[in-house]
Amino acid sequence: MATAAEDRRSLGATRDPAEDDRPLVLIVEDDEGVREALRSLLASVGIEALTFASTAALLAAALPDRPGCLVLDVRLPGLSGLDLQSRLTAMGNRMPVIFMTGYGDVPMSVRAMKAGALDFLTKPFNDQDMLDAVAAAIARDEARRREGSAVEEVARLAATLTPRETEVMGAVVQGLLNKQIAYGLGLSEITVKIHRGNVMRKMKAASVADLVRKADVLKASADR
Repeated sequence: MATAAEDRRSLGATRDPAEDDRPLVLIVEDDEGVREALRSLLASVGIEALTFASTAALLAAALPDRPGCLVLDVRLPGLSGLDLQSRLTAMGNRMPVIFMTGYGDVPMSVRAMKAGALDFLTKPFNDQDMLDAVAAAIARDEARRREGSAVEEVARLAATLTPRETEVMGAVVQGLLNKQIAYGLGLSEITVKIHRGNVMRKMKAASVADLVRKADVLKASADR
């Protein structure tokens, strides 16, 4: 599974802590008039956008690490919008995608949606429809980034555990008592208590229930 950091790096992202929370929309459209119209539309509601005339230009850009979405024309010179979507998915990038096209048809939209596109707007589209789609996409990406950050933090804490502490943590989240853990691992009960205390401290767990929640986060992350 790609980590949140890997997701962000897959478009050549650069990190500026002062900019992390400001949404940014990436627009790829070969028609300059449409690009500028979209940029102005988003600017009118306080959303910054970067525009590109081709998918190659987007892939070559060094982009800031910020929440946002991609607004892609389906038909583009070189790599198409749909092909770019497939490439980004293969790279582990999960930034939400909104497609727009003047040649929309059912097979094209079905392919886009199955590949994870958030919306598919046919030109000429209503300005409010685009603003609504972008707002929903940004909200989804912000939620994804929050979840990714939480997973990374739990994984960082788990990496500080010794192998024995990891074993004890696994037994604790299964609901085993100290004496049961001691018997299963061939340890004294007092040693188990020490390891258990270390686990709670290192994992910053306020309770066993909190430890179980963090263990579930690790398992869900590993299963993806």
